[in-house]
Amino acid sequence: MENEIKLAAGAMVSLAVATAALVVLPYMEVRDITPPEGLKPYTSAQLRGREVYIANGCVYCHTQQPRDRNLGPDHARGWGRASVPGDYVYDKPHLLGSMRTGPDLFNIGARQPSKDWHLGHLYQPRAYVPGSIMPSYPYLFETKAAAEPGDEVVKLPPGQGPEGKVVVARPEALDLVKYLQGLDHTYPVLPPPPRSAAGPAARPAS
Repeated sequence: MENEIKLAAGAMVSLAVATAALVVLPYMEVRDITPPEGLKPYTSAQLRGREVYIANGCVYCHTQQPRDRNLGPDHARGWGRASVPGDYVYDKPHLLGSMRTGPDLFNIGARQPSKDWHLGHLYQPRAYVPGSIMPSYPYLFETKAAAEPGDEVVKLPPGQGPEGKVVVARPEALDLVKYLQGLDHTYPVLPPPPRSAAGPAARPAS
């Protein structure tokens, strides 16, 4: 009986320590984080696109967390500065990801702002990135004999679309692209240096 009590007590202590280290302390560190000045809340269309991003498993192959220059070549790859907690204030849940089968998307909206490129890339990735292993998403589009008023026709490279027909983006594809275009974290995250650090103070007029 005594050994059972010791085992239970040890398990409870271990659980308490792990909870404190992995949950309580990190929460206390970031609970007062405020969004950087340049970060804007998602629009309704971007939120819908974010749901499409999640539903299609994009988070399994793409991260949204560039590393510091001392920890990896992310900056040299053009993925931008290292992310900070404030970058994710509006992300519930966050989509940091853990695999990089594809490139990091933290700044894809800045690297590739073209709506036409994103739509075509979703329809047929290899038409834009030869050798890409990204799956295509034809169910986000509709093939028609002719476009109708209000349709968003996908501008594909020659030979990549159905012959004699047009490819039209469904609302889900348009929302997803708006979400991707909104992933632009090129704003500064550090306050400007104090005036005294910018150079010697000007002498008062005599």
